[in-house]
Amino acid sequence: MKILIIGGGNMGKTYADSFTANHTVAKENLYILEHEQKKVDYFKNLGYDNTFLQPSSYIQQMELIILAIKPQDFPSIPPIIAPYMKPQQLVMSIMAGMPMATIEKMLSNVRVVRAMPNLPAQIGMGITGFTAAKDVTREELFLVQNLLNTTGKSLYFNREEQLDAVTAISGSGPAYVYFFMDAIINTARKMGFTDTEAEMLVEQTFMGAIHLQKMHTFTCKEWIGKVASKGGTTEAALNVFNHLGLETVIEKGLQRALERGRELGANK
Repeated sequence: MKILIIGGGNMGKTYADSFTANHTVAKENLYILEHEQKKVDYFKNLGYDNTFLQPSSYIQQMELIILAIKPQDFPSIPPIIAPYMKPQQLVMSIMAGMPMATIEKMLSNVRVVRAMPNLPAQIGMGITGFTAAKDVTREELFLVQNLLNTTGKSLYFNREEQLDAVTAISGSGPAYVYFFMDAIINTARKMGFTDTEAEMLVEQTFMGAIHLQKMHTFTCKEWIGKVASKGGTTEAALNVFNHLGLETVIEKGLQRALERGRELGANK
């Protein structure tokens, strides 16, 4: 199959590399459209010969067009690619907050899949939520999911509004993890550890905890119980977290992220 990726940023390159590395798409069937000559040269040097600065009739040959661009850049795209598109072409958007109806209206007569990946997709450990318009076939959904799974795992949702929640949970999620890690690292420094020691202690703790959790079927609360003994140090810390309402703070933060995603979508 032939795929066009519009936008050679982090996710655009992630998709190009993942599709070809997993032998899902041959390099000669992967096309990239960029707006900077230096980016065109960069991808050509990586062996992506079908990298272009301008749209042309090659767009009509594409079985899937991926919009790997920022939402604020999208309005400039339809005028330059629409003249070269064929009716009912399949388009996948990874633009946060951009409703499928807006894409359908601005590109006209296309069939849309909307997806929300996250940063770990760059190393094949991402999670992507996706949904699709009713006129996208089951076979096409299977094809899209196979492509998305080259970057990690994926989940299909029937209702588009769930994608805003996916954005708040997993799309933004890595930043929450880094925020919490950074807070612990900073505290470790205050306790007398060097930067290297603090980072190693925290990074390995997070990595080990995740791997251990994946190896068994215990819930998070059950794991907490295995670490926190009665009257011990862990319980002392957890008591402070509960007293300060940390879980409520986290919930409010995620809810605000969800609300912001919906606000951005409403403005499109």
